[in-house]
Amino acid sequence: MARSKIFSGDLPELLDKIMRYCNDISTLYSCILVNRTWCRIAIPLLWEDPFSFHDHRIIDCHLRNSSENDKMKLKEYGIKNDLSSNTLFNYPSFIKCLDTQDLLYCINKWVVSTSSTLINSLNLTRLIYKLLFEIFIENEANLHTFKVEIGRDRNLIELILQNSNFINNVKNLIIQVFPRNADNLTKTEKDIIIEHTSRMINSQKNLKKINFRSIESFLYDSLLSLKNSNCSNTLKTIMFYNVNFGNILILKEVIEHLNVLESIHMIYCRSLNSGFIQQINNINKPFKLRSLFIGNSRSYQINSIQLLLQKSGIYLENFGFNFEYNGSKKILKLITKYCTRIKFLELPGFINRKIYSVFDLIKSIGQNLNYLDIIFHGMYIDYYGEELTKISSTILKSLGKFLPLRIKYLHLFLYDITAKDFEIFLRSSHKTFIEKLLINYIKTEDKDILPNLLDKYIIKRKRVSYLGFIDDLFYLEEEYKSYNVIIKDYYDLVHTGFYDCINEWY
Repeated sequence: MARSKIFSGDLPELLDKIMRYCNDISTLYSCILVNRTWCRIAIPLLWEDPFSFHDHRIIDCHLRNSSENDKMKLKEYGIKNDLSSNTLFNYPSFIKCLDTQDLLYCINKWVVSTSSTLINSLNLTRLIYKLLFEIFIENEANLHTFKVEIGRDRNLIELILQNSNFINNVKNLIIQVFPRNADNLTKTEKDIIIEHTSRMINSQKNLKKINFRSIESFLYDSLLSLKNSNCSNTLKTIMFYNVNFGNILILKEVIEHLNVLESIHMIYCRSLNSGFIQQINNINKPFKLRSLFIGNSRSYQINSIQLLLQKSGIYLENFGFNFEYNGSKKILKLITKYCTRIKFLELPGFINRKIYSVFDLIKSIGQNLNYLDIIFHGMYIDYYGEELTKISSTILKSLGKFLPLRIKYLHLFLYDITAKDFEIFLRSSHKTFIEKLLINYIKTEDKDILPNLLDKYIIKRKRVSYLGFIDDLFYLEEEYKSYNVIIKDYYDLVHTGFYDCINEWY
């Protein structure tokens, strides 16, 4: 089939799919240099989400599209923008993903590097921010993902809302309110935020995913807007991150209004109490809770969590919670009882005696488990060093027996990993293929012990695809390549967090 496409003239289409699949910046840069066809395909892919790289030099490229009038405004701040507007590509038109925080970060860096005085830096930042959005709109950028802070710049939000073509094809909308503390806002300021949030949601025609992030006092009005929006037959995913469900009484109405909703995610949310859970139980359709992360909060009630898991545990795929929570052992038992489809398990904090309940949970999950994070926070080291050493040893001696035959990601950030315990782990997990293995530190006085253990139990048996250790292993990079094992920097491999993983996968 691929051959027929090539001969029928569909090579660019195939190249586009291949390059998207690679999803690697360095590879795309290399593709630019092959020939014109490859360059024309690679450039739009590189510029879909340009500000996520946090390279402030990209601001210059976009400002080339400024009008003569705008260039005069820049000159008033001592900014000379005499470069030609005739670029090979219309870069602003390629933007598909835009995070206003990433954009502001790049602008601030650009202002610092460009302006010799900080006296007018704030005004210059605001001007650049406004000019760039005008450039994006004028060049018909068509966003698919938009993360916006409402409340930071009301004039800018008004500009965006007045040019609905810029955002009405967004598939993934992430709304965050600035400032997070609404107590200091006047009623007028609150009303403007509510109005802008409502209009932003109601302007959507093809929205598939919405993310309410840290919106606190404005969650009720945001959900009300969603209930009255045009998204009932398009929205498939809702994420709630760091929000308080207290006084939210319309969840049932909202969920029942959404006809194609496939996944709901609650991460670091508060007030999951009996009143809120009762709303969920009263919903006359499945409540497809795919992700649940319970943070360190006294607002969680065991009975409420049990009711939630009875209703939705069969759908739960991603779970994590902080072991500082007093009811953590009971929570583990509830997850083991009601949730059989867990794929992602994150266990930060101080595990203590609850580690055996963790083993029971991993065993019950079985072959479904794809991602496992066990992390000891540094805040406990000074107080529980001896106990953490024992728990680290227990984990390494027992965990391997409960792992599935194949796991995509295993991250062990333990307090004290001895070579002896690490060898026991490697031996007991010898049947498991680990796509990405991350270990923070192996304690050994002999620098050859770790490479010898890796050679014996992992490398020659081809049991991993990627290795990430805080210890420097890059001197083994070429040798391991011959076994199709890639050494990566530990911090490049480690997931940035539960929220980011879920946001990427759904």
